[in-house]
Amino acid sequence: MAPGAMRTAAASLSGVRPVPYWLDDPGRPGALPALTGDEQADLLVIGGGYSGLWTALLAKERDPERDVVLIEGHEVGWAASGRNGGFCAASLTHGFSNGLARFPGELRKLEELGERNLDAIEAAVARYGIDCAFERTGEIDVATEPYQLDDLRAAYEEATRLGRPGLELLDRDAVRAEVDSPTFLGGLWDRRGVAMLHPAKLAWGLKQACLDLGVRLYENTRGLELARSGSGMAVRTPYGRVFARRVALGTNVFPSLVRRVRSYTVPVYDYALMTEPLTAEQQAAIGWRRRQGLGDSANQFHYFRITPDHRILWGGYDAVYPYGGRLSTELDRRPETYLTLASHFFRCFPQLEGLRFSHAWGGAIDTCSRFSAFFGTAYGGQVAYAAGYTGLGVGATRFGGDVMLDLLAGERTERTELEMVRSKPLPFPPEPVAWAGIGLTKWSLARADARGGRRNAWLRTMDRLGLGFDS
Repeated sequence: MAPGAMRTAAASLSGVRPVPYWLDDPGRPGALPALTGDEQADLLVIGGGYSGLWTALLAKERDPERDVVLIEGHEVGWAASGRNGGFCAASLTHGFSNGLARFPGELRKLEELGERNLDAIEAAVARYGIDCAFERTGEIDVATEPYQLDDLRAAYEEATRLGRPGLELLDRDAVRAEVDSPTFLGGLWDRRGVAMLHPAKLAWGLKQACLDLGVRLYENTRGLELARSGSGMAVRTPYGRVFARRVALGTNVFPSLVRRVRSYTVPVYDYALMTEPLTAEQQAAIGWRRRQGLGDSANQFHYFRITPDHRILWGGYDAVYPYGGRLSTELDRRPETYLTLASHFFRCFPQLEGLRFSHAWGGAIDTCSRFSAFFGTAYGGQVAYAAGYTGLGVGATRFGGDVMLDLLAGERTERTELEMVRSKPLPFPPEPVAWAGIGLTKWSLARADARGGRRNAWLRTMDRLGLGFDS
């Protein structure tokens, strides 16, 4: 980084608050009381992020008489569900290209199910009056290097062949007419497949919808141990127990209460910045009138969006894996990554030099080797789990909730028949092999970005094995 660029980036961070912008809200709801004593339920949901909230809500929608308890170890939406970028995608497979590589035989069906899932989220937001700034603006994948134009065109042609609607290839002038950056060479606009929203307000709205339907919800109540109890299951918490016929696990990045599931995910720390509101002149300098989400097409990519109050969220690029997969609040803040992100921001939008960032934050996402969720059951079908969303769970977690409920009911549905649901990703190896492998993969991805997308022998081997790494 040149000295001048470093000074510009550092100055933009001088007043930054090291907390997620979305959660820094005076309207944030207060925590509900913790569980004390014992409870009985038909269904216990563990986890108060999107995965658990959607599962509890869908369970009550399917059967209003079902007795549902949800426990959350801290507060609803405090983790990944409240600090993500607010991209709510129809894709269930972490994008079309990843789906094509992993599930070519059923991708058409997965795309259809994903579109229906996003439609259902939009309908639920309206039905329950969830004020989360839901906007179906779509997303543009932008090319910032010439070789990426070929990749975008290939994805467009393959998606069109499979009947995927709403895609538009943009040349340099067309993409810059939407959002003006001198780094943009072209783009692929998915007009309907992504909505932008306020992630924390979605979580808080789902919490209220669950309560309104009769879900008993306890915060600051961590599930400590899972065991059989008679014909059902028992979960021990710090101050009591919950006895339930069925249990759904939506704990994602946190260690699963089903121990054998833990090797399928690793925590990867992702970071984001939020700017102060743009002035009218700054807004005019970049355009962005239709507020699409954006992401560049590099291996180490950035994701970025503009909010209804004219702030820009800028995240991604660095993906930090802690040795041993340890989770630590110390890793939520990483000034060196903030400085890197800020410098990249002004390279993308030099016309915004002088703009400052108001918030900077980070946190862990649950990453699996196929980049998209996996599912399963334990304890003879009395426990179901979904995990591994790899940073694209704002929309896909609702689908995961439906899958878990299907599995717990023992139902054969169009979801449970999917290879995606019936198969598992490859597990991660134990340390120190995981640390070395992930480190080598990150180095190789950065090298590929610097060499026109050419993948070295290590990445080609990972491709053949179905392993990978993503920010």
